[in-house]
Amino acid sequence: MNRRPRLLATAAAGATAALLLTACGGGGGDKPKANDKIAGAATGGTTSAAPGPSATQSAGRPKIELPSDLTYTFEWPKTGDRDKDAVLNDSEQFIKAVDMAIAEQDPLHKAYRFYSEGPAAAGSQKFIQEFVDYKDRITGVKRYYKPNVKINSDGTAGFVYCEDQNKAYNKSLKTGKTEVTPKSKDNYVLYSSLLRVNKQDVWITEKLTSQRGSTACQS
Repeated sequence: MNRRPRLLATAAAGATAALLLTACGGGGGDKPKANDKIAGAATGGTTSAAPGPSATQSAGRPKIELPSDLTYTFEWPKTGDRDKDAVLNDSEQFIKAVDMAIAEQDPLHKAYRFYSEGPAAAGSQKFIQEFVDYKDRITGVKRYYKPNVKINSDGTAGFVYCEDQNKAYNKSLKTGKTEVTPKSKDNYVLYSSLLRVNKQDVWITEKLTSQRGSTACQS
């Protein structure tokens, strides 16, 4: 009997541990679990990373439009470093773009493919397809925090961050009902990504791994 695949951490794909930071410490088929995705404007009194240079200098960026019942808190303050701030900004846009593709039920949406390539793009497509298969999207609030960026000597960047999915849920597009799930340590996810800057001055996510239930993200 087929079971809905559990919503994994955003487009987890590839094995990049050796290339990524360990700054956050630690390391890690049900239906898609809404306590797992991303997007949108910062809320409350938290700080969201301001658009980096790449956001203002490059043309052709897709417009991100998300459901009004899906909001995000990005506790990613500016670092003052041009490249690091651009990594924070473009990673946020990638997160939002994946969620927009889920909301629009489009596994090949151009928005997330603007911000990703290789294993990360392939993982995103598979992740989005799971929601399409079950006619679900995400609702609620997601929180992103504990960011740590390293610009490597070869021009790539490693980025480690946490996500709290405890207030995000699956919403059925067929019934309109929201599946509210209880708070769980499994809803704390540690992400590690590898990015490179392209000719458009956009930091592209190439590899992304995740660890659900990370103790580093629960402190």
